[in-house]
Parts: sequence; C-alpha cells; structure tokens
Amino acid sequence: MVKALLGEKGMEYGNLPKGLLLFHAYPGGNRVPVEEHMKEGAMYAKDGKGNVNIHFTVSENHQPLFEKLVADRKAHFERELDAKISVSFSVQKPSTDTVAVDMENQPFRETDGTILFRPGGHGALIENLNEIDSDVIFIKNIDNVVPDRLKEEDAHYKTLLAGVLVTLQARAFEYLEKLESGKVGADELLEIVAFVEDDLSITPPAGIDTDAELKSYLQAKLDRPFRVCGMVKNVGEPGGGPFIAVNSDGSSSLQILEGSQIDKNDEKAVSAFKNGSHFNPVDLVCGVKNWKGEKYDLAQHVDKRTGFISRKSKDGRELKALELPGLWNGAMSDWNTLFVEVPISTFNPVKTVNDLLRPEHQ
Repeated sequence: MVKALLGEKGMEYGNLPKGLLLFHAYPGGNRVPVEEHMKEGAMYAKDGKGNVNIHFTVSENHQPLFEKLVADRKAHFERELDAKISVSFSVQKPSTDTVAVDMENQPFRETDGTILFRPGGHGALIENLNEIDSDVIFIKNIDNVVPDRLKEEDAHYKTLLAGVLVTLQARAFEYLEKLESGKVGADELLEIVAFVEDDLSITPPAGIDTDAELKSYLQAKLDRPFRVCGMVKNVGEPGGGPFIAVNSDGSSSLQILEGSQIDKNDEKAVSAFKNGSHFNPVDLVCGVKNWKGEKYDLAQHVDKRTGFISRKSKDGRELKALELPGLWNGAMSDWNTLFVEVPISTFNPVKTVNDLLRPEHQ
C-alpha cells in the first residue's frame, strides 16, 4: 500500500503537494483540495456579477500541475455554480529567504561552500498578499476543506465573518472622514473613542492630554488594515491563540500569538497559552483598502521584532533558521483585529492521511 501511494509507479503522493492529493469521494469522481476551494469559494466569495477570484500560493516546481488541474476542472464548476471563476497563483518570493547559521552562529555552508538560504516561513507571504488588489480577502489553509454535504455551514460562517468586517470598516471609514475634515464635536469624539475601545478592544496609552493629540491617535488607530479572525474552541490542535498584547506605542490590542512568541520562563504566560479556551485555525477575513478606496502597503504594518529562530537540519547537520514574523501574527500585528467565535465544525484540517478517516471528510 505504501508503494502504491508513494512510489513512482503508483500515485506518486510522496512527490505531490497536499493541494493535489485526492481528499473526497463523490459519485461523479473524486476531488482534490484545489477543486473543493473552487466550489467553496463560489458559495461565499461570488460578487454580484458572478465573478469568483481565487488565489493559491504554491511552490514553483508544482505550479504547472496546479495550472493544469484548474484548466481541466474550472469549466465544470463554472457551469455547476453559474459563476465565472478566476484562479491565480504566486510563489514565495526568493527575496524573502533568510540566511541560516550553524550551532556556533556561523553561516551554514553547503558542501560546495555556498551559504544556505532558507524560506522565511509563512510570514514571507505578506508580500504575496500585498499584491492582491481586492476589497475583501479570505485566507485559509489549503487542507481545511469539507465535502459538499458540509459546505453550506462553512460558507455561512465565512459570510458572517465578512459581514462583521464590512460593518466595522463602514463605521471606521465614517469616523475617519469626519476626523480628516476636522469637523468633530465633543460628543462625536467620545463616540469614536468608545468605538475604538469597546468595538475594537484597543486600550489607549497614557499621556494623551489634548483633543488634538486624541484626534491624531484615533486617526492612526482607525486608518489601517482590518481583519476578523474566526476562533474555534481549543481541542488540542496546533494554532495561534487569542491574546491582548501591549504595542510599541503603549496601547494594547487583540493579537494572535503562536507558541514561539510566548516566554517559556513566564509560567503565567505559558499556562495561559496552553489552557486558552480558543485558537485561530487560519480563518481570516481581511480588509486591505482605506476609506478612500486606496490599497494599504501591508509591509508597513509588520512588527519586524516578532521574528524568531527555529532549529532545523540539513544533510544531517543541525542549523538555526530565522523565521520572519508569522503571517497572521507579527506580519499583521499593526492591523485592527476582532475575534469571532465560529463552530469547530468549520475546522477540518488534514495534517496526516489518517485525518481523512474522520467523519467530516466522508
């Protein structure tokens, strides 16, 4: 069975990315995750004209296989869903690779003497996200898909998260327009403060003494990208947890933190992370344009101090690798963030082949 699955004369699953592995069986033929995303995307991301835009970040050597699959199957889903599906691809930019070092912190060299550079982790994908020109962008993992019988509930909660996002943004845009005009009365100023503190869960820093300083602070907090993060009950799966973090300007706000960001010597922090009630399964809806319809430069909203060092190996030798700030952690640290609980039924990852035996994937 192993040879049939992994061998060159079998299904060659040992050489294929997860997005091209057969996940679900249907009477009309089996599907891989890319197909499931095309169908699912049309259920919650179709515009009024029937257009559906789907983007995959893939490895360069596998991109031709993805393109062929999409070319073969796209028309089928367009007919079934009465939609015009546009699929685009990108690869992690080599310019985001980072240098690796050995255990003595000297540059790690290949056998030919060249310095080893490694991909900088998923935080490098903020560059790819920065190139997508859309008002609203949904982000999820390639393997978190479900068969058709469960798609309706999944799409419902994606739509709900997007509704929360655009509702929040609409209020923020209204307040930003007033702040920029300079025509904000005392009552309106209090209303904006309440929105920032109560709805966005941002606590202001000390030292704001004048109305001018307050207006400048509110404008800075509102005029930045927005994201709504679906949070599921913690069932022991890996993922970032919801926290309140203190920012460099002294304010505090909602952040998704990974285990690598927790001080292992801080028992209280470690306990909070392990025993947290919820975690984020990479279920994000993002608003990346300002109130004038202009695209934010997402690279300007990264907390570069949140990179970390991980231990890896190459050719049997240990090395230290520099990981860039995670995509939904440090790379989105300076975004406005809201957490919304969604059912655990919307989270069905496939990290090992045995996960496909779960009832949710039957």
